[in-house]
Amino acid sequence: MRFRAKIVDLACLNNFSRVVNTIARLAKTCTLRLTAGKLYFILCDKVANGGVSMWCELCQGNFFDEFQMEGVAADHNEIYLELTPENLSRALKTAQSAKAVKIKLTNKHCPCLKVSVELPSLSSSSRIVTHDIPVRVIPRRLWNDFREPRVSIYLPALKTMKSVVERMKNLSHSIVIEANLNGEMNLKIETDLVSVTTHFKNLGNPPWASEDGCQSSAQDRDLESMAEARIDIKKLQQLLAGQQVNPTKALCNIVSKRIVHFILLHEDVSLQYFIPALA
Repeated sequence: MRFRAKIVDLACLNNFSRVVNTIARLAKTCTLRLTAGKLYFILCDKVANGGVSMWCELCQGNFFDEFQMEGVAADHNEIYLELTPENLSRALKTAQSAKAVKIKLTNKHCPCLKVSVELPSLSSSSRIVTHDIPVRVIPRRLWNDFREPRVSIYLPALKTMKSVVERMKNLSHSIVIEANLNGEMNLKIETDLVSVTTHFKNLGNPPWASEDGCQSSAQDRDLESMAEARIDIKKLQQLLAGQQVNPTKALCNIVSKRIVHFILLHEDVSLQYFIPALA
């Protein structure tokens, strides 16, 4: 089991740092899944305890100049590591003007991600700052806990959503998100004293896929029927206030009374965030 990677391009380094900073704001610990072509930051809290889930997918070719990975076995060419994203975020903060950053999986006294930052120097010799970030290797028998989620539906501008949610959180601890296949979405709060609803129209809907993978047309479904879920408003506000990815497209998938699944898409990044419905 081996992993080493190198970033030389400063723009790629800054993009990667922004992604890690966003993850650090959303999760105290997370799982880093490494494959030959992609990296994933995954958070799977217990839904029964009101926890949130998150899925962030990065194509390694868009960030790394060098990327070498050998998984736990030839037929399972992947590595799963549990880490504290804040530690990785702090390490990358020292690399804002770096000539190069190397990341390597080591196992001297315990498993670690070794982050080596090569800084500019006035002399001919380089200055290297090294950070050892402790990680826990997740055994293969637990990999099914981190299976890839599926799906989506378009959101309004996140700045607009953030403004609406920030006002609503002063009135209620929960918010109802509902949407249909006619491009309509509502954010609403309901208490004994007040009921407030914000309506969004003409948002558009991406193609839906049925469970067997076949595309189902919108004509086969009730366009006006709303799927809805009541969620913790603070968790939604945390997502909207904490993200630094600046997505070019944002989507949402609602499983009625069960979960709300957000997907933020950028050129190089796909960040997915799950908030369970309240009882």
